[in-house]
Amino acid sequence: MRKIVAFLSILFFLNFSSAFAQTKIYTIQTGDTLWSIAAKNQVGISELLAANPQIKNPNLIFPGQKINIPSQSDFKSFEDEVIRLTNQERAKAGLAILKSNWQLSRVAKYKSQDMASKNYFSHYSPTYGSPFKMMESFGLKFSAAGENIAYGQKSPQEVVRSWMNSPGHRANILSPSFTEIGVGVAKNSKGVLYWTQMFIRPY
Repeated sequence: MRKIVAFLSILFFLNFSSAFAQTKIYTIQTGDTLWSIAAKNQVGISELLAANPQIKNPNLIFPGQKINIPSQSDFKSFEDEVIRLTNQERAKAGLAILKSNWQLSRVAKYKSQDMASKNYFSHYSPTYGSPFKMMESFGLKFSAAGENIAYGQKSPQEVVRSWMNSPGHRANILSPSFTEIGVGVAKNSKGVLYWTQMFIRPY
C-alpha cells in the first residue's frame, strides 16, 4: 500500500534516536565546541550527547579527547537522490534549485522515524505536533515552510514520481516560496519505507 500526503506551504511573518545509525570516532581539536563538531558532521548535539554518555558537561570537552560521532542515516543515498530528483523537476520548470539543509534533513529523519515507530501517517505528529511546530522546536527559523510525506514507495524515483503526480505535493516541490530542502527516510518493523520532504525559506 502506498500513500502520500502533502502539507501545503504556509507563510509566516513574524534540538536521541534510532533515526541515526552506527558511529565513528572523532578526536577533539583545539578550538572545537560540541556545536562546531555537530555542524561539521551534520548531526545534532542531542545525538552527540546520547552517543557519548561520558560527557557530563557539554561545555567541558578537551583537545585529544575521543568521542563517538553518530553516522548519517542508513538511507542517506536515498535522501540525497530525492533532493537531486526534486531539483531536477524544479530546473525543468525554470525554478531555482533548492539548497540541501542538513538540519532540516535531521528534522525530516525524526519525522519519518516517528511515523514508522508509532505506526501513524499524518502531518500532525503525536510527538512533535505540526510540521511547523516541529521545525521551530528544532531551532529552525523560516518565513515559509511546507512538508510532503509518503509511505510504501520503494525508491526515490517512485516517491518523487508519486509526489509530482499529486497536485498538492507538486505545488510544494515547485513552489517559488522555498529555497531550502531536507529529506528523511525511515523503515518500520515490516520493512515499509516512510518518506518526509521538508521545505523552508529561512529568514
